[in-house]
Amino acid sequence: MKDPRHPGTDEIVLTRVLAALSDPVRLGVVRLLAGGGERGWGELRAPVAKSTLSHHMKVLRDAGITRTRQEGTRCYVRLRRADLDARFPDLLPAVLAAAGTDDVGAEVTAAP
Repeated sequence: MKDPRHPGTDEIVLTRVLAALSDPVRLGVVRLLAGGGERGWGELRAPVAKSTLSHHMKVLRDAGITRTRQEGTRCYVRLRRADLDARFPDLLPAVLAAAGTDDVGAEVTAAP
């Protein structure tokens, strides 16, 4: 994987963020990452094929929701919480609260 492009904080657009969060798998990934820290892509367990999960991760990255870091052959991802809060205050907590109460979001877990 070549170095991925991440939009700057001022380039994060609300409609792209909302579109990215509208998918249950992507919302499940965000819910998992909201716990803090970064996760290796290999740790993510989702009810989709690896190629499909890779697509979802790219959508989240391109929307400015996540940041991907490569270390050798491994990729790590984390939530861009500070950038999202700076651009759209209270959006992420509201989305996560709604997702938690409405049982929205695909079952995405971290590998044990």
